Amino acid sequence: MRVGGAGDRRVADISAKSDEPVGAAGARGGDRVAVLVPCYNEAVTVAQVVRDFAAALPDATIFVYDNNSTDDTVSVARAAGAEVFRETRQGKGFVVRRMFTDIEADIYVLVDGDATYDAPSAPRMIARLVADRCDMVVGTRVDQAVAAYRAGHRTGNRLLTGFVANVFGRSFTDMLSGYRVFSRRFVKSFPLLSAGFEIETELTIHALELGLAVGEIETPYYARPEGSESKLSTWSDGFRILWTIIQLYRSERPMRFFGAFATVFALTALGFAVPVFVTYAETGLVPRLPTAVLSTGLMLAAFLSFAVGLILDTVSRGRREMKLLAYLSHRAPGEERRSRP
Repeated sequence: MRVGGAGDRRVADISAKSDEPVGAAGARGGDRVAVLVPCYNEAVTVAQVVRDFAAALPDATIFVYDNNSTDDTVSVARAAGAEVFRETRQGKGFVVRRMFTDIEADIYVLVDGDATYDAPSAPRMIARLVADRCDMVVGTRVDQAVAAYRAGHRTGNRLLTGFVANVFGRSFTDMLSGYRVFSRRFVKSFPLLSAGFEIETELTIHALELGLAVGEIETPYYARPEGSESKLSTWSDGFRILWTIIQLYRSERPMRFFGAFATVFALTALGFAVPVFVTYAETGLVPRLPTAVLSTGLMLAAFLSFAVGLILDTVSRGRREMKLLAYLSHRAPGEERRSRP
């Protein structure tokens, strides 16, 4: 593992040869690989993560970003050979945002510091990224022990993954996996807004919304070592992820979102209005004036919702075009080195 200087935080080149094993094939030609490890109180596991990825990717640089840990995460990670930095704003989203901003590389490997993900799978994921010119490859978790998934996590993951597939399109089977490989153009053009564990959801929806090239590779998923505790709350973080999906649906699919409200308002208004019109046609009177007023108000709300959706759909299209332009300003995986002397 080559250790880059703390000043520029640039990553060492990989000089892979044709006779090298699969571990280096994915980065053939001198691509710079960075392993990004966000950590919060992972002193029990972070050294193992650093050692495992140093063995799997010997020419990569490993960066550990500490998020206000109260244990010995920083000293343990530094002793294991990682470059260690701090992010004081609490939340995984803030940490990943800082990593994506600070670190310069051609290929980025993002993995949690809890020693549950399989480091030997990283070369295969990198190889897939480069060979298929993908922008994101997700490590789909295949649990190796009953304790690997906490109660409710598997069901919650399936429900949220299915919901995203129905709304944005099906491309992933494990949307909440924390093990991913990215191209430089994905990392440097991704407008990250999340603060916490909903970061994986935002990464997934960003790729689906722009129609980026993505892939999945099955990887072993292990139980946390004894003495290590998960920071993910099944219910509170699950609801935060669901709320993030709804917000992204509103911002990325405003015509469908507000169109649904317009449809509900319009149908409800018609339901109230039909008896009023029938009575008026038979008697020439409107005895239920409050119902008529309510029906009129609901129909106005329907038209207003439709207009808002139409306007925001135009705005959303413009934002999507700007994201694509930012994305296209960077070279594809495997092409970055051609621009360097």
